[in-house]
Amino acid sequence: MKINYSYLKRQFKDADDLWNKLKKFVQTGDFTLGKELKIFEENFAKLIGTEYAVGVNSGTDAIKLPLKYLNLKEGDEVITAANTFVATIGAINELGVKIVFVDCDDTFCMNVDQIEDKINEKTKAIVPVHFTGYMTNMPKLNKISEKYNIPVIEDACQSILGSIDNKKAGTWGLAGAFSLHPLKNINVWSDGGVIVTNDADVYKNMLLLRNHGLKDRDNVEILGYNSRLDTFQAVVGNWLLPDAVNISNKRIKNAHYLDKHLKKIPQIKIPPRPENYRIVYHLYIVFADKRNELLDFCIKNGIEAKVHYPIPIYRQKALSHLKYVKGDFPITDLHAEKIITFPCDQHRTQEELDYIISVVKKFYS
Repeated sequence: MKINYSYLKRQFKDADDLWNKLKKFVQTGDFTLGKELKIFEENFAKLIGTEYAVGVNSGTDAIKLPLKYLNLKEGDEVITAANTFVATIGAINELGVKIVFVDCDDTFCMNVDQIEDKINEKTKAIVPVHFTGYMTNMPKLNKISEKYNIPVIEDACQSILGSIDNKKAGTWGLAGAFSLHPLKNINVWSDGGVIVTNDADVYKNMLLLRNHGLKDRDNVEILGYNSRLDTFQAVVGNWLLPDAVNISNKRIKNAHYLDKHLKKIPQIKIPPRPENYRIVYHLYIVFADKRNELLDFCIKNGIEAKVHYPIPIYRQKALSHLKYVKGDFPITDLHAEKIITFPCDQHRTQEELDYIISVVKKFYS
């Protein structure tokens, strides 16, 4: 059996109605900041439970623009997770500030208990990363944020519809950032992102920043970016958005099925599953003995398993100027050696899930 990691061919196999919508849209010529984008933003805000949503050109810019709003200066520091994807770091780095890392725990999110030790007078923002579809411990983090008056910008790119105590990712901080990358839980046909917020001033600023700082056609109020979500992509987003809850529910169901069977294998460790968390499984990750050998075995047997990520971001060459060394973040390092990601998306069949389980059992037997 061949189990590809990408599910996009299945997702858009029967999409005649979407193609018809796109054909009609093309005839309008409404390509930039068009009507479909406004509809998408309104529906996305309703889905997440915020007052406002702003479509931008990527999840990276969805992180960067709210940080830009904070007027960060050279020498300022931003705290984030040591095991995140490079996009989080790229967004922070573009603003010319210092990146300060915090180790993760076995939920794959930053260990909030370590944050206060990193805070000083230069700390101007905290960017928790809701990695893999988990969520950072936001109740505890928000108490720290309030104590030190440090704003929180949530990197929720991998956790759309994730929640803690029914309060959704993206709604805890000053703003939340989501990605619409083709392999995210809600996706479009290119890069795309969404910023959500309940703050009217942040919202107005995001509208300016994503569109060159233009107040209208002739007046540039601030210097901004070319970071609009294409209206064409909003048509795709509007086609998928009504299925958002169903997509998450299917991923959760598939993950629970894999958990049920993989936890019976002594060499596999299932991460903690807190009862008050809604984990949406953008990535289905477990800990595995002999991880590299298991990965090779899965690939040879047709399962496109992956590792997110074998080299932690804090140890990448591009960040060598920060002077971190292996061992500075031991849990992140341990994960890099033990974690493996299996396909778990909404298009997996029962037969495919059973095949993944059987191949893992075969390897360890």
